[in-house]
Amino acid sequence: MHRRTQTAYGLLAAGLALVLAGCSPQTGSDAGVVPQPSGTDPGAAKAADPVAASTVRSAPLYAEPGAGVAIAPVAGMRVAQDFKRDYLASPNWKLFAEPDSTGAPLAALVMDGSNNITAAELRIGSSDDAAAVKECLLPPAEATGAGTPATVEIDGVPFTHFSVGDAAMNHYVNAESYRAVREGTCYAVDLVIAGTRPDVYDPPAVPPFTQEAAKAKLQEALKAVYWVQ
Repeated sequence: MHRRTQTAYGLLAAGLALVLAGCSPQTGSDAGVVPQPSGTDPGAAKAADPVAASTVRSAPLYAEPGAGVAIAPVAGMRVAQDFKRDYLASPNWKLFAEPDSTGAPLAALVMDGSNNITAAELRIGSSDDAAAVKECLLPPAEATGAGTPATVEIDGVPFTHFSVGDAAMNHYVNAESYRAVREGTCYAVDLVIAGTRPDVYDPPAVPPFTQEAAKAKLQEALKAVYWVQ
């Protein structure tokens, strides 16, 4: 009787173990993983990064109605929806546009501190005018440098890239310009640095930031440009 009792208890224990195992399966990548309390895993911040990036893109500083171009926030820059400033740089839809060119400014990211001594801004304009679309990728007469313009992708869209510049009466404007035709529309992106030579003032004026800082900030802003399908 004693042995039968032990056997019965053994079978009962084995059956209970099988039931518990069936209630808590561990398969695939979940096997052996112990849930971590929120905020205690050193890798939690890294795992959240893609979500944070997605959140930024869901609340852009500017976005075209419907499908089109959008701009995510950039620290140290403010958004403006016109190109009218006090420094030498035309307010047209693209830098160095022909007088009869038709288009519209969409938005600009202006670097904090910009003034008539030194200013930096990323401009985006567009045109669906047939003539503007046909000539979209052609560099203007103010293009600098020699050779064939390069191709640069902005959020997966190929743009023609060239440098432009002009100066007059101690004022100057230089830019890295990008042009693309997308969905029958010419898009113009200009990274503009403009201002006045500081040494023409007495005493010489102090720029709000260096040319190097302006170029770096504009390249950062270019990475904030993306497309909404």
